[in-house]
Amino acid sequence: MDRVSKHNYYLDIAETVSERSTCLRKHYGAIIVKNDSIISTGYNGAPRGRKNCDDIGSCMRETLGIPRGERYELCRSVHAEANAIIAAPREQMLGATLYMVGVDSKSGELVPGTSSCMMCKRQVINAGIERVIVRDTATDFRIIEVKDWIENDDSLSGVFGY
Repeated sequence: MDRVSKHNYYLDIAETVSERSTCLRKHYGAIIVKNDSIISTGYNGAPRGRKNCDDIGSCMRETLGIPRGERYELCRSVHAEANAIIAAPREQMLGATLYMVGVDSKSGELVPGTSSCMMCKRQVINAGIERVIVRDTATDFRIIEVKDWIENDDSLSGVFGY
């Protein structure tokens, strides 16, 4: 039996974290890793103390037919990356790697092409995270250098994330 790669090991953990998601559309899990230690984890769900979409039984963005990448202010959830960042001290995030996995909540299939939204990109940049690794299939992933988000500022072009 082949040993799982380090990146897929951490992506497997992020995928397990996504199982805590309370979103009716997509389940996302994120973990921040530095020096082979998990610094924090996060999944998408309503802020602490507020009702989650799965408790309410509806999603405002889905009800209104809002496409992916638009009108996040109508979403009850804090994104997985943001929750992982909130849970970690900044000095431990400097130079770290954020691993992220998205799963369709209805089909259970991985969400290929997942990327951070513009708000989360800004948080990742400010946290000092060095790279983001995103799962596309059970074994395939993309490595994104955060410096590319800084150099290629998509907030000026109107291109949006997940």
